[in-house]
Amino acid sequence: MSDEYPLRPFLPADAMALRDLFAQSIDELTVDDYDEDQRIAWAASAEDAAEFRSRLGQALTLVVQLDGEYLGFGSLKDNKTIDMLYVHPDYAGEGVGTALAEALEKIARARGAEAVTVDASDTAVPFFERRGYVATQRNSVPRDDQWLSNTTMIKRLAESPTKKPSKPS
Repeated sequence: MSDEYPLRPFLPADAMALRDLFAQSIDELTVDDYDEDQRIAWAASAEDAAEFRSRLGQALTLVVQLDGEYLGFGSLKDNKTIDMLYVHPDYAGEGVGTALAEALEKIARARGAEAVTVDASDTAVPFFERRGYVATQRNSVPRDDQWLSNTTMIKRLAESPTKKPSKPS
């Protein structure tokens, strides 16, 4: 499935378009789980363009761009945490998020991570559950004068290819 979408590393020039995608994704895809004030506060976390660009640049961020159009992006922080995973509303449910999640999980495994965690929005919990993530705790995150709920989830990865299974003695 991920072959359908070309993945590439984030470039600083992507920041403004990804900021728009981030806000649009929150505004349109999370309506059933967060009220308008919560969505506005959440999207406002990307208002500082330099800070948003820096956040994307400090993580391993992959971008899906097809024919000049941004379809989604995902970031892996510390080789073991999916920090951000956002899909343009026009492409939700078409495998973009799956392609990004698969790639980030594969990179984490290759870099020696035994598990990947994510703080999933209420909207994203079913997506991550389908990928084998298990909820470990609920969180309330302050954003401006709003509180947003999310769920910390973890997925155990298959043993990394660099580790040889220990032989029984």
